Amino acid sequence: MGATKKVKVDGQFSMHRGGFLESPTIAYETWGELRGKGENAILLFTGLSPSAHAASSPANQATGWWEDMIGSGLPLDSDRFFIICINSLGSCFGSTGPASVNPATGETYRLEFPVLTLEDVADGGYAVVKALGLERIHTTIGCSMGGMSALAFCVRHPELSASFLSVSSATRALPFSIAVRSLQREMIRQDPKWDRGRYEPDDPPISGQRLARKLGMITYRSAEEWEERFGRERMLSEGHEGDQFFGDFAIESYLESQAQKFTGQFDPNCYLYLSRASDLFDLAEHGGSLAAGFSKLRLNRAMVIGVRTDILFPLHQQEEMANGLSAVVDDFEFVRLDCNRGHDSFLVDMDAFRPVIGRFLED
Repeated sequence: MGATKKVKVDGQFSMHRGGFLESPTIAYETWGELRGKGENAILLFTGLSPSAHAASSPANQATGWWEDMIGSGLPLDSDRFFIICINSLGSCFGSTGPASVNPATGETYRLEFPVLTLEDVADGGYAVVKALGLERIHTTIGCSMGGMSALAFCVRHPELSASFLSVSSATRALPFSIAVRSLQREMIRQDPKWDRGRYEPDDPPISGQRLARKLGMITYRSAEEWEERFGRERMLSEGHEGDQFFGDFAIESYLESQAQKFTGQFDPNCYLYLSRASDLFDLAEHGGSLAAGFSKLRLNRAMVIGVRTDILFPLHQQEEMANGLSAVVDDFEFVRLDCNRGHDSFLVDMDAFRPVIGRFLED
């Protein structure tokens, strides 16, 4: 429990937009004890950059990305539930992705990796579910990009999940979000070190990654939070001495710090593929319209949680998902949270999210 495990898919894994992977690996972590054939199982899909390490455990005591949500007595209660967190196909934390070796060539996939979609990520989760022998899942949960992966999972495998919880996600990407991610990808690709994906792992396009992360952080948080938190406070910025265009504002130092933390931790090509997969997902492609896509679901219960200050997945997108789910799920609830930390609220404002998610799982 808690240590990263892997499922190897035997044979060809067909990709949603064509091509295949030969015997790919899907990494995952678990907490709690499985009962029956999955009656107490919770399947958790992550955002773009996290690994499957959502919470600490005796086997891995490092803090997880949803540490305050998973564990004994917490909303995802490991005393009651068997929680499975999936590392997305295409990522670089144990699952097969562009940074993995292609068994057909013996070389790293790089840009030879097939087009990645969130349907493929969902099917990676399905491979884990089947390997564990689960016939039913109590709840499928997804945060941010993971919410779209979780929705794809419930649409493609409707017989499995009884409940669905979407956290700050959507049925498809907005033009604004697509534009931001497109610019982030361009920042990486314009770094000379990217070299059409042929960079050395120990010498990645760091400058492009730094800029992409800074732009990402601007969309992950809110102007309201930053005005309250930083204002026009100034502070010395190490490493930028002599740069007359990098000011001394605290917000600049904050963005630089976040960029430095991220750089080197995530493979750039994996980032490009998962970012593009987020843009490509559209529930309407599953039947020709959003209504047709929603009609494929076979859920008993569902909840959508959105945040007032989220500009990446704004409330009107949460309302779109809520309207679609409420038409096909009798037991449905839409929760609007008044957090000021933007899209990242589900990671940092646990006092707002824990009671809501706990109530949904208690019911």
